[in-house]
Amino acid sequence: MSKATFAIIAAAGAATGAGVTALLYSSKTPRQQAPVAAPAQAPPSAPSGLAKAPSPQPPTPSLAPKRADTPVNPEGIYQYGFPGPINDPLHSLPLTGAYDRRMRNPSWVAEHITPNSLSMNNADRKNSNFFEDNNIPPLFRAKLADYFRSGYDRGHQVPAADAKWSQEAMDATFALTNMCPQVGDGFNRDYWAHFEDFCRNLTKKYPSVRIVTGPLYLPHRDPADGKWRVSYEVIGNPPSVAVPTHFYKVIYAEDGSGPNGKVALGAFVLPNARIPNDKHLSEFEVPLEAVERASGLEFASKLDPSRRKSLCKEVKCEIYVRDFKNANKSLPGK
Repeated sequence: MSKATFAIIAAAGAATGAGVTALLYSSKTPRQQAPVAAPAQAPPSAPSGLAKAPSPQPPTPSLAPKRADTPVNPEGIYQYGFPGPINDPLHSLPLTGAYDRRMRNPSWVAEHITPNSLSMNNADRKNSNFFEDNNIPPLFRAKLADYFRSGYDRGHQVPAADAKWSQEAMDATFALTNMCPQVGDGFNRDYWAHFEDFCRNLTKKYPSVRIVTGPLYLPHRDPADGKWRVSYEVIGNPPSVAVPTHFYKVIYAEDGSGPNGKVALGAFVLPNARIPNDKHLSEFEVPLEAVERASGLEFASKLDPSRRKSLCKEVKCEIYVRDFKNANKSLPGK
């Protein structure tokens, strides 16, 4: 890892630099959110908009040639099954992605918004309910009870407001596989909501916008000994759902000129903590490589460099404050 990239990750994880924001607001995470409502005894069934995800196929192990003089056969373990890791695929009307069984959070979810999709108003989130995703084996599934009185919101990764084109699509965004524990006041109901609105406003300039969103678990420097450590809370009973330290969004704003058209890329990392609404969004912008190194994912390996543009050089990367908090008071489970 280059020194420059490490500095970027450290800044986003500890709170300095790009960065200063992440450090300033990740050190103290307020927990004054209104408690989420108790789950009903019978959790709501999955809406029809949630497609049956194909069973994850374990990768075929690449076996080394067996030498005649080797007295052991470690590959014999595969006769009992492939231990993993397995990332369950997520597929529903409004999103695609992958689920992390260990963290009980999505690794990433991708959505697609257009001026047309956002102009439709065929759904009302008051009719939607949070639900457990039965496509995930029960042992690895996030449950409604895990969030009950946790102090955290069930934070959409793909926003419900981006799926107004269909009630089925909006319902599908309420699957717990599309959720992560998020700080409510000051983040999920404030700055993060404004950031989601920024993404929607991009469709005023671009005919097609794709967004990948997900959690990060970044290191911070221990002031006692100066060493870097990863520390995050786990909620639930038994504790099983990890609370991310940060969240990322990778934005692909497509100019719509065809398969070789230009794509304005933007990558952002925000701490899972209170953020003042007057903070400039550009302070959370990081190189795409920084998100890839931190997440272990690749976001643009097939996008030719000649087609790439910088989003924040094309548009003004700032948020416009709107009153989401009062609107969210009526949302399910808020």
